[in-house]
Parts: sequence; structure tokens; C-alpha cells
Amino acid sequence: MAYHLALLSSIILLLAAGTNAGGIAIYWGQNGGEGTLAETCSTGNFDYVNLAFLPTFGNGQTPMINLAGHCDPYSNGCTNLTTDIKSCQDKGIKVMLTIGGASGSYYLTSAADAKQVATYLWNNFLGGTSTTRPLGPDVLDGIDFDIEGGTTEHWDDLARYFSGYSGQGKKVYLTAAPQCPFPDAYIGTALKTGLFDYVWVQFYNNAPCQYNGGSSNLEDSWKQWTTEIPATKIFLGLPASPTAAGSGYIPVGDLTSQVLPAIKGSAKYGGVMLWDKYHDNQTGYSSSIKSHV
Repeated sequence: MAYHLALLSSIILLLAAGTNAGGIAIYWGQNGGEGTLAETCSTGNFDYVNLAFLPTFGNGQTPMINLAGHCDPYSNGCTNLTTDIKSCQDKGIKVMLTIGGASGSYYLTSAADAKQVATYLWNNFLGGTSTTRPLGPDVLDGIDFDIEGGTTEHWDDLARYFSGYSGQGKKVYLTAAPQCPFPDAYIGTALKTGLFDYVWVQFYNNAPCQYNGGSSNLEDSWKQWTTEIPATKIFLGLPASPTAAGSGYIPVGDLTSQVLPAIKGSAKYGGVMLWDKYHDNQTGYSSSIKSHV
């Protein structure tokens, strides 16, 4: 009897652990040599794909996407991506449009400016209607905030406007990629709204909180993010190769034996985010970590 009870307890624990299994998010779009979006989704490795970037918007500018060598938005050449987006979504993969980036021309001047940007993105990439949809007619799953410049204000306004659209049919997912120093210098206030579904924190290019051969500083930062940010899930953002970022790369062995076991206990653990598909192709990082995430 005691044996059967112990066995039952073990099964329950395993089932409980299984419910906290994570997924992998990947950035795609900034290197024409990384393969197609459809190929990215066909690997079976990813649950979320962020299309990078829309780096021009706000302050009266016409929003413009930049998908590097994949297509030319100026000649309406990115509309054929709609088929790839649909193929990803048919596999259950959420596809977001990432706004911002490390370099770009974006700046919100007011709440009214934020509303204008939200309206444009809703009509041109989400569930609204427009005759000039840059990625074609397919409806993306949400907007990813990778804000690393411009202004520190009105990102909370932008999040609220997007969230308002969720009541108009298909849910609009809100995700973000803040830097690991807490709070994030640009979108710290926006993240406090509780409107974000997934937050993939960049634990790279940030020496104070990234992995340094031991997981203690990363673990301390992780605990702060998971306890103080009211998001549905928090992800560990990492470079997919040593050359994908200036610092913060974690060897597969260290990630699976030290880092993931230290952070997976959190109820808000969502998985791992990788920058980016091109570098993942070079290392096979996502394939190496998938069964551990």
C-alpha cells in the first residue's frame, strides 16, 4: 500500500512538473540567410516567433517594417509572407510583430501619438482593415515591445490601446523584451500595468544580471522579475550563439545543468527566448535545449 501511495505521489509530482514545461521563442527577420519563416516554424522547436522589426513609428512618422534581406517593404514585397505566417499559426505557433529594436527611429510624443500608432498597427497587422497591409491579409497574434531607445514615456498608453483591441474578437497578445537590469529603463512602467502576456527578459549584454559562469546573479535577477512583474509568463532571453551578442551566451551544458534547474521552480517560468534564428542555425542551440526547457 505504501509503495502504491509513493508511486502515486511520484506520478502526481511528475504531472505537476509537466504543467510548468516551457516553450522557446525565437526572433526572425534580421538576416536574409536564416531561412524562411515557414522553415523556422517547421522545425518544431518554437512556440513563438517574433518578426523583427518595425523600427520606424511614432512622432508623425509613417510606420515602416525592416525585414533585412527577406523582402522589400517599399515595393510591397513582404505581402507574400502572409502564407508563411498562416502556416506557422496553423501549427499553433504565435507570431508577433516586434516594434523597436536596438537601432531605429521610434519615439512616442504623447498618449494621442501612442493611440495613432496603435490604430495603425491594428489596421495594418492585426484584426483591423487596411488596403496597405505590409505583410498581407493574415492577422498576427500580437505586438512585441523591444524598446531600447527613443523615449521612456507613453509605452503604457500604447499597451493599453492594444489591450483594448482584444475585446474586438481575436485576442491581441502583448509581449516585451526588456533588459535584465530592473526595472527596465524604457518600458518599466508599461510592464507594471499587468497587460503583458509574455516577457522575455534579455539576460545578455548586461553584465550585472547575466550568467557569468555561476547562476547566482542571474538567479537573483530572475527572482526579481518573476515576483515584481505582473505578467503571465517570464522567459529567459539568451543569445543562440557566442557571436549573437556581446556577452551573456550560456553553453548548453551549463544552461541545462545549472541555470534551468535554478529558475524552473517559478510558477511564472515560461521558457527560453533566443536571439536569433540565424545564429540558432549556426549552433543548433534550440534543438539542443528543447527537451530541457
